Amino acid sequence: MAKVGKKKSTKRGAKGGPRNDRAAVIMQLFRSFPSRKFALKTLAAQSGGADREGRYQTKAIVYQMVEEGVVEATSASTFRLAARALPTVEGYVQMLASGSLYVVVEGADKDIFVDKRNASRALDGDKVRVAIVRRRASGDPEGQIVEVVERAERNYVGVVEKTRSHAFVRVVSKNMPVDIFIDKGVDKLADGDKVVARIISWEAESKCPTGRVVEVLGKEGDNTAEMHAILAEFGLPYDFPREVEEEAERISDRITEKEYASRRDFRDVVTFTIDPADAKDFDDALSFRTLDSGNVEVGVHIADVTHYVKEGSLVEQEARERATSVYLVDRTIPMLPERLSNELCSLRPDEEKLCFSAVFELDSEARVVREWFGRTVILSNRRFTYEEAQRIIEGEEGDFKQEILTLNGLAQKLRQRRFAEGAIGFDREEAKFALDENGKPLGVYFKVQKEANQLIEEFMLLANRSVSAFIGSKKGKNGRAKTFVYRVHDKPDGEKLARFANFILKFGYYFDARKGREVANQMNALMGQIKGKSEENVVSILAVRTMQKAYYSTENIGHYGLAFPYYSHFTSPIRRYPDMMLHRLLAHYLDGGHSVDSEVVEELCEHSSEMEARAAEAERASVKYKMVEFMKERIGQEFEGSISGVTEWGLYVELEETHIEGMVAMRDLSDEFYAFDEEEYAAVGTRSGRKFVLGDRVKIRVKSADLRLKQLDFEMVGSYDNKGVWWPLQERLNSEPENGSRRAVRQLRKRR
Repeated sequence: MAKVGKKKSTKRGAKGGPRNDRAAVIMQLFRSFPSRKFALKTLAAQSGGADREGRYQTKAIVYQMVEEGVVEATSASTFRLAARALPTVEGYVQMLASGSLYVVVEGADKDIFVDKRNASRALDGDKVRVAIVRRRASGDPEGQIVEVVERAERNYVGVVEKTRSHAFVRVVSKNMPVDIFIDKGVDKLADGDKVVARIISWEAESKCPTGRVVEVLGKEGDNTAEMHAILAEFGLPYDFPREVEEEAERISDRITEKEYASRRDFRDVVTFTIDPADAKDFDDALSFRTLDSGNVEVGVHIADVTHYVKEGSLVEQEARERATSVYLVDRTIPMLPERLSNELCSLRPDEEKLCFSAVFELDSEARVVREWFGRTVILSNRRFTYEEAQRIIEGEEGDFKQEILTLNGLAQKLRQRRFAEGAIGFDREEAKFALDENGKPLGVYFKVQKEANQLIEEFMLLANRSVSAFIGSKKGKNGRAKTFVYRVHDKPDGEKLARFANFILKFGYYFDARKGREVANQMNALMGQIKGKSEENVVSILAVRTMQKAYYSTENIGHYGLAFPYYSHFTSPIRRYPDMMLHRLLAHYLDGGHSVDSEVVEELCEHSSEMEARAAEAERASVKYKMVEFMKERIGQEFEGSISGVTEWGLYVELEETHIEGMVAMRDLSDEFYAFDEEEYAAVGTRSGRKFVLGDRVKIRVKSADLRLKQLDFEMVGSYDNKGVWWPLQERLNSEPENGSRRAVRQLRKRR
């Protein structure tokens, strides 16, 4: 610190005299070094003299500053600038398990780190005011919470730990570092109850906040209680309010003569549904007939949900809030009450149903000759499962065999053309759990996509893109299309693509595309090359991670992954609110309506995208829970897998037979210390230079399975090198590192 020149000792002066000069110097010292703690002796010396009079004046000045809240005492004799005296910004808290946190400030280049000592009782999601008190060694800002501006309105899921007079809720979350103290209603709680709690207050002198239990979900470990806990954790409902159910029950199923007359009648046209065997709602059907011209007419018929769910109704408000159905590992949480989803709007066979339809005339090459959109009435002749339709495609006899074979032929041509035009296909196997009647996982199987699935997929895609283009391609006098709901997907990030290309070189694959449709072409070629190879799983995982996420918007930028310039969601209004929005907009425009307010629609699009992401997180959490539950009985057993992720804290390993994923902590790699190399997706031994790289085949032992945290811990047994030679971990310790590995460590250290 640069010293301030000494001044002669002076007595306390009048206003504007030496004492005020000393106060100004002291204040400047505090402001120049906001994170430093100053002793009174140091402040006296630096502000003009450390004699008795100088120390007396300094003490009086500093204590006055403490009273004013400008300076705070850090001990009996040391002081520092109070954070509230510094410039502040507002942002939202992202809490860490340690109790430290980051404050995310809109528009800022860097998030602000706050040590737990300076968190001032802020919690995840809170809106706070933060002052930057210093720069960390990395140059990133570090701050101190000055004020909790607004508590996040949220529930916390946890397990009750009870004493005689009170209880605590131990929150099951990695971003909640404290328990919640419960002081009321304790007699109604039992040890081990899984509950939903809400924070009421957090007094300055308390180590943890005080809260109330708002719902008891059941006993920890009970399957229904655990699934409901996952939904509550992500702020998702698991039942409907009574008044919503009652309103749904009052909706009439009667179709009036006026309604018949206003719709195109498809009741005499061959129509059927193809769905999973366990489906309860059938929201799409296909109709088929051959025209005199030799072309065929294919109708894509979608349940007319908006005919029954009126704007402003309680059912509508609930659907808008939910925005999507949620598919947990063992159950579906529908967007609409069962009266609608499984009855009125389910296209069940031999029942007349109201639909919103996209009807296409197709030639023998599956090219659209003519299209029509509007409301219809249908009568489904047959409900097929995917398995039944697949058996017919593969040659077995069955109902409507010729219709299914013709539709499949057209669907395959649509599919071939789509990929020829640049669509990207990721065909990674999807793992599913076989569960007993109590929800206990008995085994893992894989959902295979066959031609029957592709048949439905291609005609749904045709309807979605055609409806979108029908509205989006027509420009008004202002040069803009009418407001619509698009499902958009942006181009992949160039930096991610470059890292991906560098990574797959280790497997001998060359990927040079950086932009445009050539990326899609090379990606599809790569997916073909890795098919059936040991590295298929990890390369396809990483390829998906290079892609952007799709979302809903009124601003159309096209759908990169599907290679469609226009794309929307039209085909699932039972389970997606954006489809309901689209149905209403399409009907409005077909009736000659003017463009609607884009700001209102965009707000609903953003909400729907947010709820979709939240539902996906809950779905993944439910799968993770079953993975941990399944592996809990296999602790100590060994399995082979491949490294699916590398972070600074551990290696994620996905098991070959089940696709179950767990983590080997860096600290548990017993042969030596490993450092994380982000550029190489690798853990590098700092002594030997040996590497564990994304995609490496390894053998692990199941170490622990924590159901409460949904966490699987593995320990490394050994790995296979690039020649397929097996290396137990301890033998690798005593072996010579591969050529170039020491150089890799030096390069890693140099970058750091």
